[in-house]
Order: sequence, then structure tokens, then C-alpha cells
Amino acid sequence: MHTAARVMALLTAFSCVASAARAQYPQRRDGFWIGFGLGYGSANITCDVCDSGPRTDGVTGFVKLGGALSRNLLLGGAIHGWAHSDGAASETMTNVTASLYYYPEAKRGFFITGGLGLSNYHVNSAPSFDGTGWGFTGGAGYDIRVGRDVSLTPVVNYVYGRVGDVTQGGLGFATGWRQNVVEFALGATFH
Repeated sequence: MHTAARVMALLTAFSCVASAARAQYPQRRDGFWIGFGLGYGSANITCDVCDSGPRTDGVTGFVKLGGALSRNLLLGGAIHGWAHSDGAASETMTNVTASLYYYPEAKRGFFITGGLGLSNYHVNSAPSFDGTGWGFTGGAGYDIRVGRDVSLTPVVNYVYGRVGDVTQGGLGFATGWRQNVVEFALGATFH
């Protein structure tokens, strides 16, 4: 079974659980909130002198926190990371963004999110590869209430970075560096 099919089956199962949980624990969004999660991500890079290669599988993680502006809108900061290791070196892509989380219906857990900020690329080889530029994230998720102030939160995110110049050991390596990650993750959110 393909990864996408597994993710869809998992999201379908979560949506069934959501309707039962919603009756027991209604959606509340007020004050401070924090969340974190882990998942799978498929990454790709391009640059001025390199073509887009095959996508690379990796592990993803995120941390997010902030405050509720209303029952429909949350404001916060988020860190999204992707990592892949081939045994010789570890490659990471990270975005740090200021983000909005919009719930179209205050009584439901579905949300869409978007954020702008910084993006980083790093390979811990000797010498290392490094670059930092601007980035954005966009995605969707669903808060499945499992307690009065706790939700399981499956998410799908697109994480993009326009890093620009990547250096190797402080010397120019690539220009026009662009990276992206498609992330499927499961998190916990504390409201």
C-alpha cells in the first residue's frame, strides 16, 4: 500500500473518531495553546545549476505555540523540521514561521494554516553545507478532542524555503537553492 493511501486511511479513521469525541469534549480555543508532532516527509531541492532530483523520504517534526485571537483564529509561531540520514551524513531542512491557524467553523476541529519566516538547509558533513533564506508553510489539520484541553491533531503541510546561496565550509556551493517538504504528521495540541 502506498504511503499516501495509508495516510488517507489514517485520516479517515481519525475523522470517524472525531465525531464521537466532539460530543464528549466540545471544541474550545481561548488563551495560550501549544502543540508538537512527528511524521513522514517527502523532500525535494533545486538550484540554479541543478535539476530537481527524486524526492527523498525523511522524518518530520513540528512545534507550535501561541494565543487565541478568537474562537476561529489563532496566532503563533511554528518550527517545522525534516531530517534524512544515509549513514555518512544527516541532511536537515527547517522553517521557523509566524503563523495563523483559521478554523472556518468554531464548533469544529478543521483548520487551515499559513505562515511566513525563515528557512534553513544544513548537512553535517565535513565540511558542512549551510544556507538560510526566507520560507513559508501552508497546510490543514483537524483537532480531535480526546480531553477537555487536549487534541490529537493529524496534519498535512507544505513547507517551502527559498534559501538562495548554500555554502560548503564557508565557500560558495550553489545559488538559487529552493527546497520543499510535503509532510504528513500526527500531533498533540494543548489548548
